[in-house]
Amino acid sequence: MAVYTTVSDDALASFLAEYDLGEAVAFKGIAEGVENSNYYLETTKGRYILTLFEKRANPEDLPYFIALKQHLSAQGFSCPLPVAAKDGKALRTLAGRPAVIVTFLQGLSPRVPNAKQCRELGAGLARLHQASANFDRVRENDLGPASWPKLWHGREQEAESLQPDLASKIDGDLTDIEAAKALSQDLPRGTIHADLFPDNAFFLGDQFTGAIDFYFACTDALAYDLAVCMNAWAFETDGAFNFSKGANLIAGYESVRPLEAAERNAFPLLCRGAALRFFLTRLVDWTETPQDALVKPKDPLDYAARLRFHRTAKSIDAYGA
Repeated sequence: MAVYTTVSDDALASFLAEYDLGEAVAFKGIAEGVENSNYYLETTKGRYILTLFEKRANPEDLPYFIALKQHLSAQGFSCPLPVAAKDGKALRTLAGRPAVIVTFLQGLSPRVPNAKQCRELGAGLARLHQASANFDRVRENDLGPASWPKLWHGREQEAESLQPDLASKIDGDLTDIEAAKALSQDLPRGTIHADLFPDNAFFLGDQFTGAIDFYFACTDALAYDLAVCMNAWAFETDGAFNFSKGANLIAGYESVRPLEAAERNAFPLLCRGAALRFFLTRLVDWTETPQDALVKPKDPLDYAARLRFHRTAKSIDAYGA
């Protein structure tokens, strides 16, 4: 259960009194998510999601995330819209945590995405990039390449205990990505989601209805966002790459925003970097999460398997383009 902070009935009632949303008629924790406490909230005026930001969230970043969702919604991209209280402010405090109420988004997250959903997701990601093109705020990617050596060093033995010779492979990945960094430095940049996994995308059938959880959003290479999605959507649970899903993901994206030649050339490197990012953050959680924690850490070896594939990819053609 990904609810770290409990909200009492009295605290909720006092909190809702600051809004024009009516009274609560349903309130329950949401199991999905690992970073913050999320609640489903239904009032006499509608359905919403209440998020309490936990200790890992940087309070200085929260206005950026709120402004981004307001901007995307104004541009017609479907995402949860932060709800302002009576004083006009969306960011507030509840149970000692920064908190925000957002509108409820219709749809379901696919547990095992199909090829049609991958195509729809690709097109949706490109529309997100278009909608955020004139967003004037900047947030550096604090989980970008500069952070990876810091996440890695000191955890080599943990990786080796998970899989023999894994530490040397990760060392090689870091070296290759550092040596090839120039390939990605001059790529088109903008606001990216950076975490658009299937559980952060909503569908009605095969139709993409919107994205949630923008709390890793930042300014970075647009094609890196597509690389994150390639890792999250086009690999099966056994680690095998699904060529059809990869091809549909790229085709969907390019139906809205064609990739530039430099982005295509850098794509295998971007996919490898995205896999390394999630391997490393999972490794950190794997080694540092207490055994009695509310949320079980995800297995970093899932992304070790993806890295094996990316090391052999010579061009974007390997991904179905």
